[in-house]
Amino acid sequence: MVSYGTIQPSSEKATALSLKKAVLLQKLSHPIVLVLLVLGAAGCAVGVALYGLKVGILMLAALFGLPIVAGVVINQRFGVVVVLVFAYLLMWALRLGVNFPLGTLMDGLQALLILGFFMQQKRKSTWSLFRSPIAYAILAWVIYNFLQIANPTAESRLAWVYTIRSTAIVMLMYFIFVQNIRTVQFIRVILKIWLALSFFAALYAFKQEHFGFFQFEENWLNSDPLIRDLLFIDGHWREFSIFSDPVAFAYNMAVSSILCIALITGPLALKKKIVLGFCAGFFLLNMLYSGTRGAYVLVPAALFLMLLLKFNKRMLFFGIIAGLFIGFLIVVPTSNPNIVRFQTAFKPSDDPSFNVRKINQKRIQPFILSHPLGGGLGATGVWGKRFAPGSMLANFPPDSGYVRVAVEMGWIGLFLLCLLMFIILKSGINHYFSIQDKELQTYCLAATLMVFAFHIGNYPQEAIVQFPSNIYFYLCVALITLTKQLDGKANAAG
Repeated sequence: MVSYGTIQPSSEKATALSLKKAVLLQKLSHPIVLVLLVLGAAGCAVGVALYGLKVGILMLAALFGLPIVAGVVINQRFGVVVVLVFAYLLMWALRLGVNFPLGTLMDGLQALLILGFFMQQKRKSTWSLFRSPIAYAILAWVIYNFLQIANPTAESRLAWVYTIRSTAIVMLMYFIFVQNIRTVQFIRVILKIWLALSFFAALYAFKQEHFGFFQFEENWLNSDPLIRDLLFIDGHWREFSIFSDPVAFAYNMAVSSILCIALITGPLALKKKIVLGFCAGFFLLNMLYSGTRGAYVLVPAALFLMLLLKFNKRMLFFGIIAGLFIGFLIVVPTSNPNIVRFQTAFKPSDDPSFNVRKINQKRIQPFILSHPLGGGLGATGVWGKRFAPGSMLANFPPDSGYVRVAVEMGWIGLFLLCLLMFIILKSGINHYFSIQDKELQTYCLAATLMVFAFHIGNYPQEAIVQFPSNIYFYLCVALITLTKQLDGKANAAG
């Protein structure tokens, strides 16, 4: 979909590929392999007959899981693809009723990639990837998170154990991506996978909006009155697609539409630009179905930054048209609940929930100022209620990624996070203007705009802690670094 050209392999490469396929087929046709496959199939059948479908599913998972685990360690690029796909489909699999700790599975996949990374470093050291402003900022943030275990004001050390995975360890994926995404061709593959998954998620939400929910989704919606209160507003269900909630769905649709818009500005064939334009519109339409006001401002904000970076007559005309269209949607009288909720996103003072958040943030400010290290990782939200239910912070609703950091990690942690975001965006803008290859420049632009959107979205919601956003955010950060590196190699070779 986003390919900029076709790479024709040489005759030697084609011959080598044919030989590899022949060797693989020969191995698969070995009698021992065939016997094992037959025994595995028979075992699954017996397991289902005696113990039910779940046992059969677990046996199939083991049958396919072991080769996947081996592939993740041996072939890091395969592991990157597996993590990206699993991260996108994880919450859907959980809602389908898969009785397996899939969150732990994702942690295991990341651990395997990190293990493979250090194995690669032992064979061929490339420690230079740690020598960049972005790498320094990420390492500083990770180290500070680990030092939080000794925070004297923390209510629970066990909450730190559960929280460190989503706040620091996931950041190490940046180094995995930088290490293993080494060609333009692989970037194209990753972007195609991203857009294909996004389109599937958009189709799924479209089905929810116009044809209703599946029975397992109905069961989940009716399992807790709080879920209904959050998702059923003004007689209309907020759609969540394959994600954990409408917020995660809306943010991913917004970011995916930004990706499409940025790619359209690159050196693409007209038919591909039309396809990307359709995808962007379809993503934005389904974003409206989520009813997530915090996501509605992300695309206009990203478009404004793109207008500044690519300022010319054509972009100015495009910006004026887009601005008039958005302005029309904001003021047009309508009874459509999706558009009405979109309009309220640009009138925050009229939003009761926004005013409640302002009051909560004002109330917590003295605590933040008097606790430079914060109240400890996991002090708020689910882990706070579980491990320190009697503490002041356990029942505080941060409702913001930045507010949560300020409360749990203090104003020092907030400063480090803002510094990290500043360095990433500064690097992205600088790289965009210095990259000479138009294709790589387009990828850098897309990554920078998406990071900017996540940055804006992290204030009204927690934008970069849930799957798949936490993984894809650091993919965007890695692309900012990689596009500059690949451009430098191309210039040196030329």
